[in-house]
Order: sequence, then C-alpha cells, then structure tokens
Amino acid sequence: MSEPKVPIPAPEDTYKGWLFKWTNYIKGYQRRWFVLSNGLLSYYRSQAEMGHTCRGTINLATANITVEDSCNFVISNGGTQTYHLKASSEVERQRWITALELAKAKASRMQAESDDSGDDSTSPAASQGAGSRNSEVQSTLRTLNSKVEDLSTCNDLIAKHGSALQRSLSELEGVRLGGETSEKIRQVTERATLFRITSNAMINACRDFLALAQAHSKRWQKALQAEREQRVRLEETLEQLAKQHNHLERAFRGATVLPSSQSNPAIDSKGPVPGKGDVSDEDEENEFFDACEDVQEFITVPADPKYHRSVFTASPLSKRRSRIPDKPNYSLNLWSIMKNCIGKELSKIPMPVNFNEPLSMLQRLSEDLEYYELLDRGAKCQSSLEQMCYVAAFTVSSYSTTVHRTGKPFNPLLGETFELDRVQESGYRSLCEQVSHHPPAAAHHAISERGWTLRQEIALASKFRGKYLSIMPLGSIHCIFEKSNHHYTWKKVTTTVHNIIVGKLWIDQSGEIDVVNHRTGDRCHLKFAPYSYFSRDVARKVTGVVTDKDGKAHYVLSGTWDEKMECSRVMQSSRGGENGADGRQKTVYQTLKAKELWRKTPLPEGAENMYYFSTLALTLNEPEEGVAPTDSRRRPDQRLMEQGRWEEANAEKQRLEEKQRTVRREREREANRSANPAEEGKEPADGGKPMWFERQVDPMTREPTHIYRGGYWEAKEQGNWDSCPDIF
Repeated sequence: MSEPKVPIPAPEDTYKGWLFKWTNYIKGYQRRWFVLSNGLLSYYRSQAEMGHTCRGTINLATANITVEDSCNFVISNGGTQTYHLKASSEVERQRWITALELAKAKASRMQAESDDSGDDSTSPAASQGAGSRNSEVQSTLRTLNSKVEDLSTCNDLIAKHGSALQRSLSELEGVRLGGETSEKIRQVTERATLFRITSNAMINACRDFLALAQAHSKRWQKALQAEREQRVRLEETLEQLAKQHNHLERAFRGATVLPSSQSNPAIDSKGPVPGKGDVSDEDEENEFFDACEDVQEFITVPADPKYHRSVFTASPLSKRRSRIPDKPNYSLNLWSIMKNCIGKELSKIPMPVNFNEPLSMLQRLSEDLEYYELLDRGAKCQSSLEQMCYVAAFTVSSYSTTVHRTGKPFNPLLGETFELDRVQESGYRSLCEQVSHHPPAAAHHAISERGWTLRQEIALASKFRGKYLSIMPLGSIHCIFEKSNHHYTWKKVTTTVHNIIVGKLWIDQSGEIDVVNHRTGDRCHLKFAPYSYFSRDVARKVTGVVTDKDGKAHYVLSGTWDEKMECSRVMQSSRGGENGADGRQKTVYQTLKAKELWRKTPLPEGAENMYYFSTLALTLNEPEEGVAPTDSRRRPDQRLMEQGRWEEANAEKQRLEEKQRTVRREREREANRSANPAEEGKEPADGGKPMWFERQVDPMTREPTHIYRGGYWEAKEQGNWDSCPDIF
C-alpha cells in the first residue's frame, strides 16, 4: 500500500503539520496546527493564526519526549507545560518524534555553547586584530560540529529502529502460517517504514553536512587566495615606502639651503652658507627641485576592483522640483454637487476644480511607472516564473500611489498628450494620448533601454451610487520583454471611493487579476481583498499564486497594495487545510523563506499639504521646454489650480470644455459633409483622429486597441509640431 509523500524532517528544516492535542475532559483531543522551528514547538488553532496568534510554545532544550502508544506521545518541560499529543498514524507519530529529537539535540547544544561562550573572556586588544576572522571560523566550526552531532543522533535512531526491525523479522521467522501472520507482517511493514524515515533523515543530514563542508571549503580557498594576494600587495607597498623613505632622506640631506621664497634675509646678507660654498639663487632653486623630483605626492595601493570607477561621468542632470504650492483650504460640499448626478457617468458630471488634483488622467496613467525598477529586474531574470513574480509585483505597485489620493484628476481633452522622458535618469520614455472623449479612453506607450516595453489603452467606466463611487478600468495592459520575447497581459481592478455623503473619503481596491505569459502559458492569479470591518486579515491585502502551464504552483505572493509584496518559492502543495467559504478544502503550500519583491517608497515631507503626491508625481506637471503644444503641462486650468488660483482655474476649465464641445460639433458636421457625395474629397476637421496612435486589432488578445504608430520623439527632436491641433 503506497503512502502519501510527506517531507522528511531534516535537521535544519522547520517542520509543520496537524496533530491532535488534549484540551480537557469535555472537548477531549482537538485538531491543532503545530510548528517546530529553532528548538521551539508552537501550536495554533489554524494556519491562518500563524501571523498573529500563538496558542502556546514549549522549549525543547529542557523538554522530555515520551511515547505512550502507537499514536500518542507526551512532551513536558518538567514544569507547568505538558502537551499530550496524538498523531493520525504510527508512521506520522514517528516522523514527529524524529523531528523533535533532532530539534531537542540541536537546542541543547546551542544552549550549552551559549553558556560556554558567556564564560570566555578576551581582552579588546587581543581580539582587535583577528576577531572578525576568528569569529567566522569559529562559527563555521560550530556549524560543522552541529551537523556531526545531527549525524550522531540520526545514527542512534537508525540503530534503535534497525534493532526493532531485526526483532520483528526474527519473530516473523518463528510464526506459523495462520491468523497472526497478517498482524506480524503489518508490524514488520511499519517497522520498515520507520527505518526508512530515519534513514532518509540520516541521508538528509549527510547531504547537508557534505554541502556545507564543500561550500566552506571553497570559501576558505578563496579567503586563502585573497590573503596571499593581500600579502603580495603589502610587500609591494612596503618596498615602495622604503624607496620613498630613501628619496626623502637624500632630499633632506641635499636641501640644506632653503628656497629663495622662504630664506631669511638676515642670513642671506651674510654671504654663503658654511659648508656649501658659493651657490647662486638659480642653483639653489634647481637643487631644491632636483631633490624632490623623484618623490611622489602620494602612495598608490591597489584597491579592490569593486571600488574602481570610470573616469568619465555623465553630464549633470537638471534637478527636478520636490515641492509644489500647498493646497488651499477651500471648503465645498461635494454632496451638494453630486446629489443630482446619481447613476450618471463620472466623466459627464460637471465638477469644479475644488475636487480635482493638479494632474490630468494622462499623468496619473504615467504614474504606473513609479516602480519601473521591477520591470528592469524582471528583464534580467532567466526564469520565466521568477520574471512573472516581478511583473505581478509591478501590477500591484501601481496602486500604491492611490491610497490617500482622493482628488479627481482632470479629464484630458481629446488630442491631449503627456510625455515622460526619463531616459537619462531611468532609461525609459513614455507617451500618453487621449484617443477618445466619449467614452474617455487614453493610450499609453513606454519603452525602456533596459529591454522592456509597456503599452495599454484604458477606458474608464464609472458609476456614482450615492454612498460610494465605483471606477472600473476597461482594457488590457501589455508588457513585452525584448530578450526573451515574453508577452504578459493583465487588466486592472475596481477602485471604490467611499464616504461620498458623510465622513472622510477613503479609497479601496478590490477584485482579481490574471497576469498571463502568452509565450509560456505561465499565469499569476492575484486577489485584492475588499476592506471589511469584521475581517481579521490585514487591510488592503493582496495574495497570489504563480503557476506554470500545467497548473503547478511555483511561487506564492503576499502583501498589501499600499506597502509591499513578497514571494515564497513553493516546495510542496497539498489539500488539507481548513475549508474555505465555498466549502472546499484550501490548498496548503509548503514554502521557503519569503523574499521581498517591492516596498513602497515613503512620501516626501509635507505630502499631506501637496495632495499626497509622491516624489514622481511632484515632477509630472513641472514645466519643460520642447514638449508638444498638446502636453498636459501646458493646460492652463490645471496650471492655475496648481498655483492656488482656483477661481480662475474654474473659469478657464469652463472655457476649455466649451471650446472642445464646439470643435466636436464642427467635426461632426464635417463628417456628415464628407459622407455626402457632393462633398467627397474634403478632409475631416483636425482632432478627429489620434495623432500618435492608430486603432488596430491586438494580435495577442484580439481586442481592438490603439497602438503607438511612432513619430512623436522624432518630431520633438526636430522641434516640428505643425501637425498638432490647437486644443488649449
């Protein structure tokens, strides 16, 4: 009968699993989740409690472990803590016993070493020279000794279970064929299983010892080679110092006459210096400089190559601004404006600038590149699954700037653009254009010198429901890595603005995202948990699983969309956790230690007075020379609002919106005339089509979308904006 594969406890591993713990005579044994780590055995009611509530912990260094029967065992520290535990089978019990005995032996050794180290004392002078080097060697020796002790413990266990197996085999030889044969065979099978488990633990311990010994052997060889090279450098330096010392002595003996600029007139007037004869001023000067001619100003000692720097430096970058004018304290009741707009599209609600922030939607879209470094790192990955982790972290990081940003961005005018040229600082450049007004849609294209391209077309569908405002982004985001040709796509989640009627506005992100690698079939499923007052989970939680094309999990992602994301490599997965909300068992992942993928950069000082803008957001509306006349930086109402002149900004906003309506009506009339055969040949009015993007069917998703056609950066280089419409 085959058994499910369970990880064999290795000496250094954290061991986890379900056990039944005796609670009291009323409830009896209750199922609990136990974790063995660093010589401590802790338990929880469920795996979900591991992050916040530990129900009890016992130190194995001073504990006694006794076996009661085939499934039951007891752990006691001789004091108030006693755990009566029961495993699901004898094999499972023996796995725990093996892991506990190994952990106890290691904890006892560590405690003894700690006591010994506390008794030793070394003078600061003696430890100054070789302290760090000796401590490293001593630490390695202690680790190797610990491994040897683990091997010794495993050897004792193998001897113990081997003897038991031998006894069972001897008993089996003397058994007559009959009813007790099957029972004896079962016992032998269990003994053989226990022997296999212990042998595997021994093999794991041997493997760890061998790997550690090999690794440290290589390190010591490198350290020895480094010491030899350092010794050679020191010998060369000493030789150079000796030569310079000789030069200085000769110079001192030869330069007995001071230079004319430093000579004493009283001494010079007395004639020649005794012992030197007649020497002219010219001879004195020549003699002085000849003596010092071979003396170097400083000593050059070879440095580690990592400290070498190129002598060529890039041209200095212009410093970008780090502040904008503080937000004025103008009070206005949002409900008085929006109570008549329930059920309408947000883009069709006339809003004063009082509820805006001095950025356009195109600039907000460009803020997705706040943490572009994640894509830079992803471009360097050799593994597509690891690359998927960085892409998934990038999708989450784009929401981190929204946590306090309750202001509404300006709706871009049709044909409005925004460029973000960060080639010198960050290696990328980005262009956005408003390609549709009703429904509002913006196209975005960014390309990096570091091997990635990002493009997207986002249309916003929004509804005001009285108590909250829901914003649903429509459209796909594409990320293509040049070197591997991996093509990723995903969509955005729903943004909800709460407390529209009363209370402080706050923002939540909720929904699910599927990041798909169309070349390999890898997938990452991300879940943005909606905020719930009754939930015990951390707020703004995001979880995800990275799977290959066959659905096998390789990484688990966790974190929050406003702070950080981490990934853990999956070593084994099984169904055996608590039942989820849908009644099915949750999948339990055994993972390695978590690795941080992304962490939010703190906001600049005084951000609460500057619309909670990030460092990047503060620079987006900074005036720049050479941008297109349609660039958002040139929008007058937005500029007036940033300067705190809100009344003028409201008047300018109304003028621009009326101008856009007039242009749209004229464009519709031109389109109608073009449809008339008598008017055939006439071109539609300017602004009817996007300038820098063209509508195509995406070859990957088969969705109609706007893709960058090129020409913008060439036009900027030539300073030729004649084809741009006059929208401001």
